Amino acid sequence: MRDFLFSMAHVTEQAAAASFPWIGTGNKIEADRASTEAMRAALNRIPFRGRIAIGEGEMDEAPMLYIGEVVGNGSGPLFDLAVDPLDGTTPAAKGQGDCIAVLAGAPHGTLLHAPDMYMEKLATGTEAKGAVHLDAPIEANIQAVARAKNKAVKDVTVIVQDRSRHQKLVQRARHTGAKVKLFHEVDVTAALATALPDHDIDLFVGIGGAPEGVVAAVAIKCLGGDFQGRLLPDDQQQLARCQQMGLDNPNQLLNLHDLVASQQCFFIATGVTDGLLVDGVKKNSQGELATHTFMVDGVSNEIRVVQTIHRPEQVLMK
Repeated sequence: MRDFLFSMAHVTEQAAAASFPWIGTGNKIEADRASTEAMRAALNRIPFRGRIAIGEGEMDEAPMLYIGEVVGNGSGPLFDLAVDPLDGTTPAAKGQGDCIAVLAGAPHGTLLHAPDMYMEKLATGTEAKGAVHLDAPIEANIQAVARAKNKAVKDVTVIVQDRSRHQKLVQRARHTGAKVKLFHEVDVTAALATALPDHDIDLFVGIGGAPEGVVAAVAIKCLGGDFQGRLLPDDQQQLARCQQMGLDNPNQLLNLHDLVASQQCFFIATGVTDGLLVDGVKKNSQGELATHTFMVDGVSNEIRVVQTIHRPEQVLMK
């Protein structure tokens, strides 16, 4: 498993390094294309049989790694993947922080297989696992987290994406006396922060992309926390697509086991720009790129942060 994980780390490193020339250029389309093409090429060199269970595109939306796409060289273990070659395309194009290349995986049939749509989400770390519920009012969840972590409500921090759809949620959370930390992009790292002891974040709530939700759920499972979600199809076409992919009740609450049904899972993220989880890609005077990668798996629960130096000829450049 260890060798396989490092092979997968090479995938996100290649995606991050390929997007590096586009940071700050204002061209998010090319940044996304470069990272996607590099991720696909790197995946296809690995001896495994992979399927994109949930991603950000359909087959007719190239160059995205589309849902159902088969990757790997066709030999070895069979895995489902949830991917985002460049999570944070807009901030990357603007030269802003917290952009990552990320993938998560689990044995075939154990990751949620669903279309790209919105998802309602809730995450917390080990101490409050089982104490919160997606359908409970935010006030009740804040109180539950405070009790579970032996904190005063005023010392609880809730992290929420800075979007107009969350305005009332933020107001209600602040009304309890809890602190609210707003972030702009990349809710994978925001959710993951609830399960990392180095970050004073207690609860993640809000609505965001379903692929990012599955990626975050895998990371949270590896770290022993709790994640719950609910898909939010906004029309009959999305509803029918869910049902075609085996979700008879697309509006059901999805607990952590529904999202990732195996402990033999892994989460890997390489920084594109400096962020909450890891540093971004750096270039030295010799033209070499340094990448910084966060890795965790559900069997060992060991966290690794790896720095890798890449020679110029080892990465797909602009």
